Amino acid sequence: MALSGDKFYRARITDRSEISPDLWKVKLEPGGKFDFVAGQYTTLGVPDGEHLIERAYSIVSSPYEPQLEIFFELVPHGKLTPQLHHLHVGDEISMRKIPKGRFTLDLQSGHKNHLLLCTVTGIAPYVSYIRTLHEDWKENNMPADLHLYMINAASRSLEFGYREEIERVASEVPWLTYVPSISRPWEDPQWRGETGRVEDLIRKYGDKWGLTGDTTTGYLCGHPQMIELGMGILKRRGFPNQSLKKEVYWVPAKTAGA
Repeated sequence: MALSGDKFYRARITDRSEISPDLWKVKLEPGGKFDFVAGQYTTLGVPDGEHLIERAYSIVSSPYEPQLEIFFELVPHGKLTPQLHHLHVGDEISMRKIPKGRFTLDLQSGHKNHLLLCTVTGIAPYVSYIRTLHEDWKENNMPADLHLYMINAASRSLEFGYREEIERVASEVPWLTYVPSISRPWEDPQWRGETGRVEDLIRKYGDKWGLTGDTTTGYLCGHPQMIELGMGILKRRGFPNQSLKKEVYWVPAKTAGA
């Protein structure tokens, strides 16, 4: 099928890394100018007969990077990710020329603290925040006095696509605190870190870090159940709606799929 040149790029895969059997990340050469803000998403697609199957994917890379990085999770009965899973370096996919999304870092409220909650691929926009801030910090150009606190949960440690990178940055900078946690420690006997789902840990670390709704913006990204439960917990802890941001990834197979 022919795609309109004024709306779409033919993005080319330049790199692919396997994280687990159903998780992988790729780098894309957009094929043209693509300006975005950390936290936004791109819309990717593949043709299916006369139609184009498209889905939105949060961008992992920083706007400072020349290529786009995307972290994928295979949805076995989805319409798009099974096709994307078969693509390799050199293959092309459609990409809309305009990024979208408002899940960007809150620099307007004056809040110093930013609580980042995520599951598996939901870490993508946060990596973009961190890479961008890291570059700014190295240039003595941080946009505000802020501190990021992240709780990143997965079933097993092999599902952490960016743990080593984030731990490395956290060891270098004073403004990042990172807690990875697994919910199935019996399947991961070598794991020595935190255990539990995101929603199990919000109270513990919210108290430990002294995070309150009047000084903190809460961000929730990933599985819809985590977001629903996490939003409820934060609201009961006094976080007003204007201090909460969410980006829902519809992973369950009973939905339309990705």
